[in-house]
Amino acid sequence: MPPRLKPPSKEVSQLLPDFDILSESDIFIPQTPAEFAQAREVLLAQTVLGFDTESKPLFKVGEVDTGPHIVQLASTQAAWILQLHHSQALALAAEILNSDSICKIGFGLQHDTASLPKRLGMALNNVVDLDRVFKRHGYIASVGVRGAVALVLGQNFHKSKRQSTSNWAKKQLNEAQIRYAANDAHAPAAVYAALPAWEAMQESM
Repeated sequence: MPPRLKPPSKEVSQLLPDFDILSESDIFIPQTPAEFAQAREVLLAQTVLGFDTESKPLFKVGEVDTGPHIVQLASTQAAWILQLHHSQALALAAEILNSDSICKIGFGLQHDTASLPKRLGMALNNVVDLDRVFKRHGYIASVGVRGAVALVLGQNFHKSKRQSTSNWAKKQLNEAQIRYAANDAHAPAAVYAALPAWEAMQESM
């Protein structure tokens, strides 16, 4: 069996143009009944959504994992951050993730598909892990969002380790957390939209 292909390294990716992140005005964190109603209307109209979750990190032995604490959903133009301490956010996340008519796409979703059904009280349906898509093209098992953005979009997607390990259970997320979470769901949506053209190029090579 030939060795698995690898995506561009972090060092090579950093030489590429920056990924086009969402502006602040395109990121929504519903809090009121009216905001949840508006978010639900827009989200249910989508056929594809980028998907990710964040959890408060565990630092002590025996500490109980109460996450995920937020669910991020994104189109190619906007993102919604659902803080699951809010009952309406929990209900909306469950409805979207249970929907058969909306394809939810992301990277490295094994933990999410294992933990979220218990957290949401229902099954996840029509969820696609893009790592498996790239594996079918001969790439390593975990291409990840940074590698996929470099491969498919020719752009550099910066992931902040500091933000990834921050406290996602906070009632009030800071600007850096909001930006990180939104684009972690937006990037898979952007990759998925460009994937057919990239796959066609692979077949012609």
